[in-house]
Amino acid sequence: MSLCDRTRRSKAYKSLMNEGFRELKRTCPLYSIIGKKLIVHNIAKYYKKGVNILAYSGIGGQAVMEGVMMKNKDTYAVAVRKPDHEIVVEKREYKGICPNTVIKNLIFVRGIINFIESMILGISTLTFSASFFEEEETTKEKKEYKKGKKEKVEMGFTILVSIVLAVAIFMVLPFGISLLFQNFIPFETVVILIEGMIRIAIFLGYILLISQMEDIKRVFMYHGAEHKCINCIEQGMELTIENVKKSSKEHKRCGTSFLFFVVIITIIATMFIRVDSKLLRLVLRIAIVPLIAGISYEIIRLAGRSDHIIVNFLSKPGLWMQKLTTREPDEDMIEVGIASVEAVFDWKQYIQSIRKKEDL
Repeated sequence: MSLCDRTRRSKAYKSLMNEGFRELKRTCPLYSIIGKKLIVHNIAKYYKKGVNILAYSGIGGQAVMEGVMMKNKDTYAVAVRKPDHEIVVEKREYKGICPNTVIKNLIFVRGIINFIESMILGISTLTFSASFFEEEETTKEKKEYKKGKKEKVEMGFTILVSIVLAVAIFMVLPFGISLLFQNFIPFETVVILIEGMIRIAIFLGYILLISQMEDIKRVFMYHGAEHKCINCIEQGMELTIENVKKSSKEHKRCGTSFLFFVVIITIIATMFIRVDSKLLRLVLRIAIVPLIAGISYEIIRLAGRSDHIIVNFLSKPGLWMQKLTTREPDEDMIEVGIASVEAVFDWKQYIQSIRKKEDL
């Protein structure tokens, strides 16, 4: 290796370390415990093997009816393919429910806040996309986001009902069914495992059931387009239809993976709830849901920033689950996804920054 090559590798190595240290200091309270020595060792190991540090764009999104929503920091855009095949893009600011940045960045707490904000934004953007396909649409206002006090109350009520139904179906129902097994199974651990298996079965059954609906099939195709667009730019490729088609439709930061971790962590957490009162057991199961959401978010967040073999292994089940919630999109859907990305993210500048680091 020439002196010039060694110098370039040394600069790239130092750049990766400094970038990693800055991110750890900002996001990881355990940084001082972990120490630089271990981190330097791991970065050096991967660098010598030629393994690329995972590119993180910071953008995320979701599929909506005949469209894609993409969010980058406090800005989001919804791109929808109207019945006349025109693509309409709506770009807006969303500051979230918590203006305090210190609280918003607290480990575990940020996961709970992010989950609530995702529900609010998700329902809002779904309502917007659905407005283009209402049979009796007569005014332009129906295509716009609802802002009035009445509409905010309706939005809050919808979210409340959604949370209550989710808790009832995925927490209360499995617990209630598991109680039937207590009459002939004396081991509480076995009963808890049965409860967990029931919860997984309900989760999978729900996904399989809705996936048979024609409208949901198309939503899953747009879900695939969303993932493929993000994967395309995070792989350092230009955001074109051909490059997006070559990219994976699974992504480690997907909401499906988040929900899978919620289910698995719930099973683990309930192992430690050992009280005699059935009512108290149920109350405690519901009470730990926010904590479980916070933990699941941290795992997903780490997965999106790390290409470590252990992180990749833990991400595999969630990626397998995404085979049920994503489908290969057509070119028209990919075009919608690209329009949504370009409204909130300068992918050309992002790719240039990646290539500059590779050239160091």
